[in-house]
Amino acid sequence: MTAAPRVVIADDQALVRTGFRMILTADGISVVAEAANGAEAVEAVHRTAPDVVLMDVRMPEMDGLEATRRILSAPPELPPRVIILTTFDLDRYVYAALSAGASGFLLKDVSPEHLVAAVRLVRAGDALLAPAITRRLIERYATHEPATVHRDLSPLTPRELEVLRLLARGLSNAELAERLHLSDATVKTHVARILSKLSLRDRAQAIVLAYETGLVTPGSY
Repeated sequence: MTAAPRVVIADDQALVRTGFRMILTADGISVVAEAANGAEAVEAVHRTAPDVVLMDVRMPEMDGLEATRRILSAPPELPPRVIILTTFDLDRYVYAALSAGASGFLLKDVSPEHLVAAVRLVRAGDALLAPAITRRLIERYATHEPATVHRDLSPLTPRELEVLRLLARGLSNAELAERLHLSDATVKTHVARILSKLSLRDRAQAIVLAYETGLVTPGSY
């Protein structure tokens, strides 16, 4: 039987931390530490080695973006998955957080059921990218000029490039299957091959790379 996910909650609002902790522990998820700022979050991760970090963006001393960079660029060899907590219209750094290696994001008014599902999903290795929100965020905050990324996309087949383009526009597996007239299993296989060929951890990194290489540009449909 798979062990329960171990979580660190980083948010400068004590009520938010308390609420999330109560929701998670009620479903058997272990909250191993809480942090009120980014520096505390980095220390807590190093001390407790959690599976998932729920990371607020706007915090004193060190914001969630810098904390995410430090957590994912330092030991241990298997860093936790980071889920960014956002109020959506206020946080302008979600795209940068995904670029830093975060596995997705949640709105702070997330339902208890969605919060629990999100932690388990990300812990299992998937990326938490709700299609509609992903589309809006990336179009709003992605750099309009491709970054100096020289990742070679030539290992991808024409079909895999097509899948990556649609993935970067926020389509879910079900939407990809419908658009390309493929089965869900075939879509999952294509996505897995894309991640493997490009040495990417999850869909979040794939979406970021698609924009940074210029394969897809904000607003291109």
